Amino acid sequence: MAVTQSGPPVAGGGQPGTDTACPGHEPMPEGDEVAAYAPFDAGPFGVGTRSFEAADPARNRAFPIQVWHPARAGDSAGTGSLPLVVFAHGSGGNRRSAAYLCAHLASHGYAVAAMDHSEVVAAELVSGPDESAPERAARIYAVIAGRVPDVRFLLDVLLSEGAAGTGGGAAGLDLDLDPGRVGLVPGILPLTLTFAWGRDVPTLYLAAEDDVPIPLEAVSELFDRTPGTRRMFVLRRADHQHFLDDVAGVHEALRAMSLPGDAAWLPAAMRPISELCSGEQAHLFVRGLTLAHLDAALRQSAAAERFLAGDVVAGLAARGVAALAPEGC
Repeated sequence: MAVTQSGPPVAGGGQPGTDTACPGHEPMPEGDEVAAYAPFDAGPFGVGTRSFEAADPARNRAFPIQVWHPARAGDSAGTGSLPLVVFAHGSGGNRRSAAYLCAHLASHGYAVAAMDHSEVVAAELVSGPDESAPERAARIYAVIAGRVPDVRFLLDVLLSEGAAGTGGGAAGLDLDLDPGRVGLVPGILPLTLTFAWGRDVPTLYLAAEDDVPIPLEAVSELFDRTPGTRRMFVLRRADHQHFLDDVAGVHEALRAMSLPGDAAWLPAAMRPISELCSGEQAHLFVRGLTLAHLDAALRQSAAAERFLAGDVVAGLAARGVAALAPEGC
């Protein structure tokens, strides 16, 4: 999983939706006003969620969208300008695949948005029982190629004038989103990464030591090609599904599957979940490091930067989580 910081995207439009708000607390001071930096712990905000649907007429698709946001008692938001994080789920997932992470970030003062991506909502991207190998390859190509347009559409919806509470737009969210502070947590990266960003895009790679579908060596190669500010941490005794909500359930379900074509070997290559780290350990690893990265990149928090520059591996070990920071990371 990669976590990046981005700049101001282009704004557009959206549609109405629903709101379920939870009790919260007073706003959290940013940066060094926090006496003890604790990214692994829940933040001071209660968490509210909004769900709505946005139509993309250009592609004839309707996307379910969910937004997690900080909330205060009796108030849907009221926390000032919010940095925005987009969570883009991986193949076979949906907008709620990592709700634990989205809620954690919201409890620390972020608005977090996730959508069901094109392969979930578009019939032509769903696999069929008689799909040939070339058809499957073309479909997977189309799924991956759709990620960037999907994320751009989501940002257009969220950063429209209506999303800021002036009516219409993204479900009338009434959230003051900051278009200059946008982060991305992608489950699938674009087909071709040239890294021709023209500026520094701070990037965090979180990898699993025993990831069968995406071996650690492949993530390391991508890390080595990434320019600018970058960090990488590896969760030991972890596989591909350790970044999701139901780690054990999804992992064992995949091990029991019979996959088609060139993926047929994957289930047998996966270790039983009993030989791997727990979901609780994985969630602590992901939520703490992701938050610290975003705090450093989007909030310019010196406390977060000091945390990431320190002995993160020892800090994780003290919490019962085994991790690695490869040399040069």
